[in-house]
Amino acid sequence: MATLTFMTHTIFDHGASGQLGQVLAQYGITRPLLCTDKGLVNLGMVTDLAAKLGNDAGLTIFDGTPENPTQMAVEEAVEKYIEAGCDGVVALGGGSSMDLAKAVALAVTHEGDLLEYTAGLGGAAKIGPVAPLIAIPTTSGTGSEVSSGAVIIMKNGEKLILASRNLVPMTAICDPSLTLGLPPHLTAATGMDAMTHCVEALLSPQVNPPAEAVACDGIERGIREGHLQRAVKDGSDEDARWHMMMAAAEGAMAFSKGLGAVHSMSHACGADQTLRLHHGTLNAVILPTILDFNRDHVGDKYKRLNAAMGLDSSADPAAFIRDLNAELGLPANLSDMGVSADSIPDLASHAAKDVCTFTNPRPCSAQEYEALYETAMG
Repeated sequence: MATLTFMTHTIFDHGASGQLGQVLAQYGITRPLLCTDKGLVNLGMVTDLAAKLGNDAGLTIFDGTPENPTQMAVEEAVEKYIEAGCDGVVALGGGSSMDLAKAVALAVTHEGDLLEYTAGLGGAAKIGPVAPLIAIPTTSGTGSEVSSGAVIIMKNGEKLILASRNLVPMTAICDPSLTLGLPPHLTAATGMDAMTHCVEALLSPQVNPPAEAVACDGIERGIREGHLQRAVKDGSDEDARWHMMMAAAEGAMAFSKGLGAVHSMSHACGADQTLRLHHGTLNAVILPTILDFNRDHVGDKYKRLNAAMGLDSSADPAAFIRDLNAELGLPANLSDMGVSADSIPDLASHAAKDVCTFTNPRPCSAQEYEALYETAMG
């Protein structure tokens, strides 16, 4: 069983979730709030996790996490936390549950509106120590279990980022066995989320060679070694699940050097609560458009990207990702996901203000984002 200390303390292997009780005891957490979603409750995963704790921990469950976490859901969870006298937070689920849990840990320890702590408003400097937080991912995508960020749809309708070292979970418990039942489409979408994190981190102009090395390793695991394709084809492939959960964690470790325009565009689309679009699927669909857009602004990094994906140095990475998306059964464009051309001006305005735009290799204005959305519409 591996123990990693890059970004945070990470317990990683099949069966690792059985150590939750020990981790809670280590931090003196006796009344945790479990942030999860109704899907995991219905699958019995919450009951299974609670059984591993025995009778020592008074577990309070919040299962109202939306597909894209909202400020209103955070406030509902905070009410439960306070009413039950909780003394820590456990996240069980995908990126939505983990991001919501981070926001809860922040909200129960800080005064004022959550909006005040968003990155675009200089909120990172205002974030001090938060409630003790443990993260247990059930998908291999966001890597939120080891990252310093959380993305929340605020009451003003914007999907904004909370970012601080204080939001990194104290311990991440990564148990690939929890992903064995994930259906092919969700495996593909979350896997491409992880790959997009690695790709955008590699291409970010910020100087951080160790993070770039981690990004390349994640891409190699997912694409060159074929673990993403294997996990989609056979969800019970334990080895592929192990490597994809590692790649997801590596993606989040790597994007400590920034993301880019793919995420800016995805965040804007994800803010539409009527469409309820999956973030990883959006990243997969938008990635080829941004690879084309950034092509002449990344130096020799496309050669490094191609090497990590197992391609010839002169190959077109955008074309390859389009083909890979098709192979994985993902949508071909944003139109297929229900995004309307009428929404492009608002989406472009949102994307241009997103903090990920500022670490894209090529500067991008709202007008350029409109053109990019038109391209991604297909």
